[in-house]
Amino acid sequence: MQKITVLLADDHIIVRQGLRALLAAAGDVEVVGEAGDGREAVELTKKLSPQVVVMDLAMPKLNGLEATRQIVKNKPGIKVVVLSSYSDQEYVQKVMEAGALGYLVKQSAADDLLTAIREVYKGNNFFSPAIAKGLSELKREAFTNGHAFRESGVHLTAREREVLQLIAEGRANKQIADDLAISIKTVEKHRQQVMNKLNIHDVASLTRYAISKGMVEKNAVPLL
Repeated sequence: MQKITVLLADDHIIVRQGLRALLAAAGDVEVVGEAGDGREAVELTKKLSPQVVVMDLAMPKLNGLEATRQIVKNKPGIKVVVLSSYSDQEYVQKVMEAGALGYLVKQSAADDLLTAIREVYKGNNFFSPAIAKGLSELKREAFTNGHAFRESGVHLTAREREVLQLIAEGRANKQIADDLAISIKTVEKHRQQVMNKLNIHDVASLTRYAISKGMVEKNAVPLL
C-alpha cells in the first residue's frame, strides 16, 4: 500500500510528538518530516515534497497562514490542513484563500486529523464539525468549488507580511535582515512600505495590528 506522506509543522515539540504518535497508528500515513516554525516548513516542503502538510496557524518567524500561501504557490500539488485554536469564520476564510483545503480546531484534532488528511489528499475540503457547523451554506459551497472570497483591506506583499510578523515579534532590523537573508537597507524599505500602506507609524501599533490579523499570538510578542 502506498502511504500518504505528511509533514508536521508546529512550534511545540510535544504537540508534534503527539501528532506523530497518532498518525503512526494508521497504516496508510507516513510522517516524513517535522518543522518547528513556518519558514522551516516552507523549506522542508521544497526538500521533502510531502503530499500533505499539517500546519499550525500560530508559529514564530513565519505564521502558518503565510507559510501555507508560500507552499501552495511553490508546490501547488501539496495539500495543507491547518490546525488552529481559533474557530472564527474570518480565520477560516483567510486560510482557504491562502490555499489550504482543511481546517481543524485543535480541540478536535485527535478525532478528525486522520480523516482530514485522507480527504485533502483526495482533493476534498475538510472542516472540524464546529467549523463546518458555523459556515453558512453559501460560504461552504464557495469553498468546496474553489471560489475564494476577496480579501478586504490593505494589500501587503508576501515579503511585507514576513517583515511585519518579525517586527511584531520584537526583532530589530539587523535580526530581520539575518532571518530573511536580505540587507538591512531592504528591511528598512519594507518596514517603511508597511507603515505607509497601513498608515501606522509606531511598533506598538504595528504589533497590535499583527495580533488582530492573527499573524502572531498575543503571548508570543513583547509587552506593548
